[in-house]
Amino acid sequence: MKLTKLEHAALILEVSGQKLFIDPGSFTAPLTDTAGAAAIVITHEHADHWTLEQLQRITEVNPGVPIYAPAGVASAVAVAVAADRSSPGSSGDRHRPGPVTVVTDGDSTNIGLFTLRFFGRTHAVIHESIPVVDNVGVLVNSQMYYAGDSFTMPHGVAVDVLAVPSGAPWLKISEVIDFVLAVKPRRTFPTHEMLLARAGKDLSNTRIRAATEQGGGVFLPLEPGDTLEL
Repeated sequence: MKLTKLEHAALILEVSGQKLFIDPGSFTAPLTDTAGAAAIVITHEHADHWTLEQLQRITEVNPGVPIYAPAGVASAVAVAVAADRSSPGSSGDRHRPGPVTVVTDGDSTNIGLFTLRFFGRTHAVIHESIPVVDNVGVLVNSQMYYAGDSFTMPHGVAVDVLAVPSGAPWLKISEVIDFVLAVKPRRTFPTHEMLLARAGKDLSNTRIRAATEQGGGVFLPLEPGDTLEL
C-alpha cells in the first residue's frame, strides 16, 4: 500500500490502482489525478477537511464512489449538494456526490482492497464557546491510523504508521507528544500543518520525532507530494 501526503490533512492510500481519498479540503490543492477512487473518508465537517468542489473532482471521474463520514458530514454534504443544484447556472448533468454512509466509533467496512475501521465520536474541543462537531478516526488496512481532529486512541491496535497533527487551533504540542507516546507507532509523519510557517513546522517536527523515537519508532518528515510505502 502506498501513501501519498497532500497539503494539510489530505491523504491518498493506493493498493493495486485502487485509491482511498481522505479529507481533501480547502487547504489542499485542487485534486487532479482522481481515477481509480474506491472510496472517500471524511473525518469531520470543517472546510479544511472537505469541500463540495473537491468531492466533485473525485465523483466526476468516479460516479457513485462511496463516501464514509460521521453524521455531521452527511448533513453538511446534503445541504451543499442541494444548494449547488438550486444555484443559478447549475448543470443538471454534473456528477454530484451521492449520499454519505454514516459511520461512528466501532464501525468497520470492506470496500475494494481497503478495510476501514473507525474510532471516536467527537472533534477535540477548540473552546467552550464553539460547538463540538462529530469526528471519526480511521484505521486503513490495519496499518495507517489517522484520528482526524482528535487524539482518539485506536485501542487494541498496534499502529504501523500514525498521521500526527502538528498545528491547529484545537491542539497544543504537549497533547501531540502525549498522543504519540501513547500510541507508540512504528512510524509517524506530520499532517494538519498548513497553518504553520516553516519555523513552526520544524519545531513541531522536532517534538514529534523525539516522541516517536522515545517509543522506538521512526519519524518521517513528509511534505506535500511525498510518498511512503507501507
